[in-house]
Amino acid sequence: MSTETTQHPKPIRLVFELARDDHPRLYDDLIRFHKGTKRVNRLRVLAYDGLLAQGGAFAGIGHGLPHQPSENSAQEGSGDVTNDIFAPAIDG
Repeated sequence: MSTETTQHPKPIRLVFELARDDHPRLYDDLIRFHKGTKRVNRLRVLAYDGLLAQGGAFAGIGHGLPHQPSENSAQEGSGDVTNDIFAPAIDG
């Protein structure tokens, strides 16, 4: 690879068509924005987040240890359940 290529990479220009039948969730997310910069930026964010997730950057988020209620914690359905909010942290 030449030094010119590594110093000044050429931008990538993409033009594509997305049908709702292909990817309904993606289509619905992008259609919220009018044509132009906001839609393009949203697609960039989604693509970058997908790249990070694929590389494992988001692995483990939201998969912490399940909550183990303490002996004196309130039972579900009781009026005292909100008091358990102030129980000690459950950091493993």
